[in-house]
Amino acid sequence: MNAPIEPALAGGKAGARMDAIYRHQRHIYDLTRKYYLLGRDRMVDRMAPPAGASVLEIGCGTGRNLIRAARRFPDARYFGIDISEAMLVTARANIAKECLSERIMLACGDAAQFDPDALFGVARFDRVFLSYTLSMIPPWRAVLQGLPKLLSGRGEIHIVDFGQQERLPPAFRRMLFAWLDRFDVSPRAEMADTLSALAANHSMTLEFDRLFRGYSWAAEMRWIGCADPGR
Repeated sequence: MNAPIEPALAGGKAGARMDAIYRHQRHIYDLTRKYYLLGRDRMVDRMAPPAGASVLEIGCGTGRNLIRAARRFPDARYFGIDISEAMLVTARANIAKECLSERIMLACGDAAQFDPDALFGVARFDRVFLSYTLSMIPPWRAVLQGLPKLLSGRGEIHIVDFGQQERLPPAFRRMLFAWLDRFDVSPRAEMADTLSALAANHSMTLEFDRLFRGYSWAAEMRWIGCADPGR
């Protein structure tokens, strides 16, 4: 019997919309998404958080990435937020099944406006990552603008999301974008420029890669020296 799903209080209308989309899909999400959410494992493996590090995933979904990270880097602490309580029900079950409940904390929250200190008792993180999340968030630029303040002095931002299919056949691009639109997913054509401006404004470095002929875009941002505004 499936666990009951409470109304999405933290996410309001957006949370309710995501719950409606994923109320049933969450049961097959990981099985189906592994074929087209490319680059997630690469991102997790490249994070390499040091021992004792705090790691936050924004838009954690079913917990799949957090579980992989916790296995790969067992000496870090993990946190995740998602606007969909339906997805969090599945995430908590998956994490418990892997005996990782004591190492991974989850909370319902809106990526564009959440207080990690109130949710987890942690204000700054050593790694913050987003996997195929920005393409689903209408105020995605606001989410990006808020990321630097979440970082510790050794903090890094890691992102993977849909690209613009630059080196793939135009017909494939049209078909993919039309299909993604059915699920309110919009690949962000301005992501590279937005990240470049963000890095420049916050004294950060930016590594931006176009993977799989532009199918996915991956980004990594780090402080230049110790230019943490909170220090």
